[in-house]
Order: sequence, then C-alpha cells, then structure tokens
Amino acid sequence: MLLRDLVANSAKALEAAGVASAVVDAEILLAFTLGISRSELQLKLVMNESIEEPEAFEKLLARRIAREPLQHLTGVAYFRNLELKVGKGVFVPRPETELLAGFAIDAALKLENPIVVDLCAGSGAVGIAVATEVPTARVWAVELSKDAIEYARENYRSYAPRATLIHGDAAAGIPELNGQVDVLVSNPPYIPEAMVPIYPEVALHDPKLALYSGADGLELIRKLSRVGLELVKPGGVFAMEHADSQSEAISQLLLADGWQEVVDVLDLNGKPRMVTAKR
Repeated sequence: MLLRDLVANSAKALEAAGVASAVVDAEILLAFTLGISRSELQLKLVMNESIEEPEAFEKLLARRIAREPLQHLTGVAYFRNLELKVGKGVFVPRPETELLAGFAIDAALKLENPIVVDLCAGSGAVGIAVATEVPTARVWAVELSKDAIEYARENYRSYAPRATLIHGDAAAGIPELNGQVDVLVSNPPYIPEAMVPIYPEVALHDPKLALYSGADGLELIRKLSRVGLELVKPGGVFAMEHADSQSEAISQLLLADGWQEVVDVLDLNGKPRMVTAKR
C-alpha cells in the first residue's frame, strides 16, 4: 500500500472517531512505526513510497481511534524545545502550559541565580523548561504521584540533572526554602470531582490525581496559595494555571490570602488560563 493512501485512510478513520488532529496523528504514528521523523515520512509521501507490512501501524492506529493519547502510544510529549518521556500514570503536558513555563522563564531571566520551584511537577515539563532556558536558575520540583515521579526523574536526568526533584506533597511545600523562592509555579489539579472531562483522552487516561481537586476544583489551590506565601520571598512571584471558568474565584482567593498585583492572563485562544501574583 502507498504510504500516502495509508495516511489518508487512517486520517479519515481518526476524524470519524472525533480526533481533531487526524492527519497529524496519522503521520506521527506512521513515522513512529517506521522509526523515522515526521519530516522524513513526508518526503517518502512525496516520493510515493509504499509499505509492505502495515500491521504494527494498524495496531497503534486502532488504539488511537479508541482515543488512547497519542503521547502514550509514542512515549513522547513535545514541550517548548523538550522531548519528554511520558506514558500511563503521568499527566501529558499541554501546549497551553507553555504559557506558564514562559512566565517563569521570563521572570527568572531578570534575576541572578534565581530559585525557582515547580509544585505538582508531573512529567517535569515546566521546571525542566526553566532549568534548560535559564542555566543560572536553581530549580526545585515536587511531585506526589509514584507513577509520575518516575517519568519526572527520567526527564530531569536527561535535561536538568543538577535540579532537585522531590517525591512528596506539594501542599507541604519545601520548608527549607521558606522565604527564599524567587519564582513559584504550579499546574495543579483543578477539575471539580463531579465533573467529567469532555475529551476521552483526559477522562479515561490522564491520572485522576492530576485532574481532580475537591468539590469545586480549588481544594489544592487554596493550600498552594498559603504554602506559596511561606515559600516566596518579598517581591517574588507566583504563577498558576487554571480552568478558564475559575479566573475570578482564584483571583479573589489569592487577594484574600494577601498576594499582591494579582493578574489573570489569557491564552492564545483568548481564554483566562493563568493567574500571576506578587508576594
């Protein structure tokens, strides 16, 4: 079968299953199966090359049609300039979270040898982005999940071996850093317990520990606000991702706790996605 026909047919099947990025996913899965890059695959498509045994690809395709995350199938998630190891048990980093990483990086670049802390580290995406793009930063990260911490350890070993990764509860903070942190960031769980995510990839495959946080979704966020006030030095900053419907509630929560200059930031789609504040 011609590779281009295989991609076209696969994309139609993925689109019928509700996958928005059908063509991209089909090409990535096929390239992964062939052990080549997507750009190399596209050259093969132009050259009308064919495949004799598509069975391995078809097995992966069936799993993607069933809405298993693409990143679980390939074992890789791309985040800024990073290629992170991911899989079952760890939250797959989203493009939206690059906004959070960008804020942390910009804030850290203004300082000399800044201390940056990432609470609810997941795969390590945000903290590692800071460590690689701000070489002078001293990065600490905390992750509770025993599954996620293994991916975070592997990713930190690959990209930022000098950073400090802690297997523990973000709500407990890092007491030895109290009053010393320049930049605090977090992408915490913020979905209300009774809410079912729209996308099957999230509802069926993302770890519940990374998704849900009490009846209103703000249970852990309340704790992070308070522990953040202990961690962050006067003049330091705090940034946290949230759902677009939580903007007002979180801003008021932070102000009531004593944070200053609370600002909600819009993502590329014009939706409130992140709140920033100053100690």
